[in-house]
Amino acid sequence: MPASNTMPKLNPFLPSALALGALLLGVGAANAAAPVNDFPTVDRVLYVQECMRAHPGSNFEMTNKCSCALDALAGSVKYKDYVTMSTIVKAMSIGGERGGAIRDVPSYEPEVKRYKALQTKAEQGCFLGAADAK
Repeated sequence: MPASNTMPKLNPFLPSALALGALLLGVGAANAAAPVNDFPTVDRVLYVQECMRAHPGSNFEMTNKCSCALDALAGSVKYKDYVTMSTIVKAMSIGGERGGAIRDVPSYEPEVKRYKALQTKAEQGCFLGAADAK
């Protein structure tokens, strides 16, 4: 009996379905691997600019160090919480009665401590410190 040279017929939609499945798996994997932070670009830029003013030095070096610090911060806290904490910290620097209204609220202390600890950890991890403020 001669060997048959005919292949079984495949479903014509199978290659497309497999490609779609692979694409969806790839998208799912990319989303799973993506860092979970939701900081808008404009707020990232403002943070880096503020950091660079606080840590003068080479623009290239400080841009990288301050971006590193923001990435560390964004990886540690959700944007909504960052806004709350940073707003409280910035408002506390307002002089007079208006700033006192924020400074005198004891329930804000944990937020202030948390923000400062996160920022210190991020800055230390990215080599921002007293040595930069020459």
